Amino acid sequence: MGAADPRRRFEELYTEHYAAVSAYVHRRTDHPDDTADVIAETFTTAWRRLGDMPNGDAARLWLYGVARRVLANHRRGESRRTALAQRLREELADWNDPASRAPGALGEAFARLSDDDRELLALVGWEELGTSEIAKVLGCSRMAVRQRLHRARKRLAAELAALDEDLDRYGVRAVKLAKENA
Repeated sequence: MGAADPRRRFEELYTEHYAAVSAYVHRRTDHPDDTADVIAETFTTAWRRLGDMPNGDAARLWLYGVARRVLANHRRGESRRTALAQRLREELADWNDPASRAPGALGEAFARLSDDDRELLALVGWEELGTSEIAKVLGCSRMAVRQRLHRARKRLAAELAALDEDLDRYGVRAVKLAKENA
C-alpha cells in the first residue's frame, strides 16, 4: 500500500458514512457543538485505527460503535464538568465580595478604589507577590509596578483619611502617604 492509499481509503469511508454517523450522533446529542465534537472525535479515531476498520457496510457499524463510545465519554466528561461547576458555585457563594474582605473602613476605602488599584493592592496583600512577580502578572516593568503601587497606596490612604479613619492604626507609612496626597 502506498502512502496515499490510507488517505484515499479514509476519504472514501468518510464520504460514504459521514451522513449516517452524523445522523446517529445528532439524534443522541442536545447541542450542535456537542454533535460536532463527537463526530470529529469519531472520525479522528477512525483515522487513527484505519487498519482495524472493516470494509463495506461493516465499517458503518464499526463507526457507530466508535461514536457510541465517544458519546459515553462525552457524557461522562460533561457530567464531571457540571459537578465541578456546581462545587465551584457553592464554594464561591460562601466567599464575600472581595472588597468586603477587609474589615470596616479599610474595606470601604478599598471598595472606592479603581479596579486597577484594587487588583494591584490585592496582588501585594492577598497573594503576597513582590514587585518582580507582579510585573510578570501585569506584563510591565518592575519600575512601573513600583510607581503604580505607590500611587495606589496613596489613593488608599486618601480614601481612609476621607472616611476620618485614624491612619495611625495602619502605620506611619499610611500617615505619610495620606499627607503626600493632601
